[in-house]
Amino acid sequence: MDTPASRACGIHAARLNLADYAVNFSDAHPPLTRPQALIEAERCYYCHDAPCATACPTGIDIPSFIHRIAQDNNRGAARAILEANPLGGMCARVCPTEVLCEQACVRNTNEDKPVEIGSLQRYATDAFFAQPGAPLFQRAAVTGKRVAVVGAGPAGLACAHGLAVRGHDVVLFEARPKLGGLNEYGLASYKTAHNFAQKEVEWLLSIGGIEVRTGQQLGRDITLDSLLGAYDAVFLGLGLQGVNALGVAEPTATGLRNAVDFIAELRQSTDLSTLPVGRR
Repeated sequence: MDTPASRACGIHAARLNLADYAVNFSDAHPPLTRPQALIEAERCYYCHDAPCATACPTGIDIPSFIHRIAQDNNRGAARAILEANPLGGMCARVCPTEVLCEQACVRNTNEDKPVEIGSLQRYATDAFFAQPGAPLFQRAAVTGKRVAVVGAGPAGLACAHGLAVRGHDVVLFEARPKLGGLNEYGLASYKTAHNFAQKEVEWLLSIGGIEVRTGQQLGRDITLDSLLGAYDAVFLGLGLQGVNALGVAEPTATGLRNAVDFIAELRQSTDLSTLPVGRR
C-alpha cells in the first residue's frame, strides 16, 4: 500500500512497466552462437577417462558430444546427450554445472577456465529441437506390457520415454493440466524462456506408445491398488511436494506464500501486470 509513511522512507509500491517485464523475464543466459560454440568446443581435450563425465549425475559422454559439436554435427551431439538424459535440454539450462562437470574439467585451473559444458549442451539440444528432422530413436517392437506412470515431472517423463523406447505401452497420469512438473511449474521463466519445457515434453511424447491422462490425482481419481491390478508395473514419480518451512507461528497467515507456488503462478500467468505481488 502506498502511504505517506512509505513515501517518506523512500518505499513506493508500484509495478514495473511492460518493457521491464520483457527484460527481467527474458533468457538470463543467452545461448551460444555457432562461431562461439565451435570455438568453445575446440577448447576441450576430449579426455579418454574424462572426469567431467564421471561428475555428471546422468552419465552423459561429455567429450563425445563436444567433439561432435566441433565437427559441426549438432544432431550427433544431441543424440549423445539425449540417449543418456532425455531431458538434457532442460538440464543444460538449470544444472549447476559449475559444481559438477565444469568443476571437474581438467582446464579448471588458476591459469585457465573450464570448458563451458552446460552452454555447449544447450547449443546442441537447441539446434536439434529447432529442426528435429527424423526421429533420433526408434521404438522397439511392442512387448504387450502396460505400465502406469504416476506423475509427469522429470522423473515420470524420463521413465515413460525409456519404457516406450523399449516397446512397452505407457499410461502417464498427471494431476495438473500440463506435463513437466517442476520444469513447467517450478523454474523461473528467465531460466526456461520461450516455453521450452513444453517443447521438450512434445519431443519426449513423439516416440509413441505413451497415453497421457491429465487431471488424475493419486488418492482422488486413481488408487495404487487399482493401478497394480490393471497394469504390469507402476512407477510413482510424485516429486518433492514440500517446501522449506519458515517456522513462523501462523504458517497460514494471509499473504504468506511459498516461492514454489508463486513461481508456478508466474509461469502460468498470461499477464504479469495483473499478478498479485503484495505491497512491497
